[in-house]
Amino acid sequence: MNDHIPVDELISGAAQAAGGWLGALPVALIATSADGTIVRWNQIAQELLGYTPPQMLGRNIADLLHPGADRSLGRSLWEAAASGRGVMGTVTAWHRDGNPLELEIWASPVSDRRHGTASVLVFAADAHAARRIRGSSAVWDGLFARSPVGIAILDTQLRFLQVNAALEAMNGLPESAHVGRRLAEILPEVNALEMEAAMRQVMETGEPVLDRRRVGRTPAAADHDRVWSCSYVRVEDPAGMPIGVIASLVDITEQQRDHVEAEAGRRRLALLSEASMRVGASLDLERTAQELADLAVPRLAEAVTVDVLDALARGDEPGTGLSGGVALRRLGKAPLSGSRVTDVLARLGGTLTFPAAAPYTQALASRQPFLIARLDEPAIAPAAPHSAKPAELVAAGVHSFLMAPLVARESVLGVATFYRTGPSGPFGSEDVTLAAELAARAALSIDNARLYHREHETAVILQRSMLPQHISPPPGIAVSHRYLPASDVNEVGGDWYDVVPLAGGKAALLIGDVMGHGIAAAAVMGRLSASVRALARLDLSPVRLLHQLEAALSDLAEPMLATLLYIECDPATGRCTVTRAGHPPPVLALPDGTVQLLDTPPGVPLGVGGVAFTPTEIEVPAGGVLVLYTDGLIEARGRDLDERLAELTQLLADPQTQKLDHVCDSLITHLVPAAADDDIALLVARIGH
Repeated sequence: MNDHIPVDELISGAAQAAGGWLGALPVALIATSADGTIVRWNQIAQELLGYTPPQMLGRNIADLLHPGADRSLGRSLWEAAASGRGVMGTVTAWHRDGNPLELEIWASPVSDRRHGTASVLVFAADAHAARRIRGSSAVWDGLFARSPVGIAILDTQLRFLQVNAALEAMNGLPESAHVGRRLAEILPEVNALEMEAAMRQVMETGEPVLDRRRVGRTPAAADHDRVWSCSYVRVEDPAGMPIGVIASLVDITEQQRDHVEAEAGRRRLALLSEASMRVGASLDLERTAQELADLAVPRLAEAVTVDVLDALARGDEPGTGLSGGVALRRLGKAPLSGSRVTDVLARLGGTLTFPAAAPYTQALASRQPFLIARLDEPAIAPAAPHSAKPAELVAAGVHSFLMAPLVARESVLGVATFYRTGPSGPFGSEDVTLAAELAARAALSIDNARLYHREHETAVILQRSMLPQHISPPPGIAVSHRYLPASDVNEVGGDWYDVVPLAGGKAALLIGDVMGHGIAAAAVMGRLSASVRALARLDLSPVRLLHQLEAALSDLAEPMLATLLYIECDPATGRCTVTRAGHPPPVLALPDGTVQLLDTPPGVPLGVGGVAFTPTEIEVPAGGVLVLYTDGLIEARGRDLDERLAELTQLLADPQTQKLDHVCDSLITHLVPAAADDDIALLVARIGH
């Protein structure tokens, strides 16, 4: 068998295929006759000792010994051959270059049945290299046996050859259950195919694979999943050919759980941070409710609804209790379409009524989150007499249900409801905490929106109540006017206009703007408008009148400024006196279509003091139109003021806007955005009509 293959190649190939320390150690093969005469000398022997085969064949093996060495080797070999025993030992040989070389030898007799004599096979290796390899092997054996890391050796077919005690404990199987079998055969409940693919990659490329996750269950822990970090390294023979894979495994279940919890905590913080920025920024009740629903889907639930007390949605106070039941208005819902769950739920804007005994009402009354971790038929039984919706939700795939009441400033404002479907797990305690945090933030924003609207409405009512309710210009003057409150409560405040009849058939056309916003500005505006009416009837000159108004402002506890445009007009002659206190200039539109800004000294706002007011005399032809306005009409974000004034004059040149009401409507329509940033007062007067 294999007679055509030289013995030394067979032995060398077998050693390499063994994959152990023998394959990594160059071993010389020497054959002698029974008397010690060398009859075979292989290539490795030549490389080890420096002698070629012709130099050694026929010589006695004892000639290889160093002169100072023990000369009993020949006798030992002869005795071994004669007795049929093998020998092993360390000798000092004589290298061809004259240096001593320590060798480990293994000698074994080989009987020749045909001739009745014996020959001896001698294997020799560098003793230092042999000891180093044996030391490495000992270290490996100790590491393999005592390491807390799971270690396995697999062959090229990914069958287990050996596993250590740590891996036996991890897998819950003895070594005998591993050997000769693949991972997929012994542990079907882990991602074995994925792991074997990684090992094949290592086998093919030689590149190690580190920290590949094995997840699943083993007989050691059959009731829950565990996670292992796996690393794979290819094992090679001296020729660099793959002969297997070494796998190392570390159980990281606890670290993975900590990581998952920390990551979940970061996601919760990120969601709460986003809620702080997104929810309630608009101070709009409906938008705030929808923002909460949109934010929570899908990061907390697959569907969310937000309901507020119906009274609150109508602009009333939220009330003091829920003893008589509750009516809710649905103001938030996500997703708005494409969901079986939201298709079941009431539409946006719909009103839901629950009696006092309904679980929904009881949950609101408790002011605590209400959780049904697993929503099923038994769980919805108490609600069945009150509504068929719970059963429809279960049929739509909802398996977990969470309610978080919206409570702010000790008042229940509504409720946010969260629904989970599909593969997501049930709501847990951390989800309840997160939902409660989101609901608390949304509730505060909703309550702020409620207070905002109440203050805005109060400011608008105050503003409108202080504007002149009935304007009665004298004969020869026709007027039209408009007032638009700003969309923001902080912008409502100090704009006003008035027409005050004066002696001799004259009239004072005036428009003003208290700098500042809100209820305080509206109140100051009311005081100024009343003062102007009283002072104008005293027949004061415009300059004296403005100084008296400054004195009225100085009497206030808090300093205030105001702009004012005061035009004293005689409709019989068309003569007008224009006096400005920091207010935008009036516009004069003539019957022939000519329009001009009246270039008069601008003055400074009332309350600045120290600057004289300068009146300007003008003459308005019969039918001429004076346009008085506050800065909210001409100021716009991102637009140049001169461009806006030019646009104003172009609109007044349109012959279709000669009717005063049409003039007002045209200016408002073309110059004012849908949501004005500032309140606007507008007064248009035709002189000598």
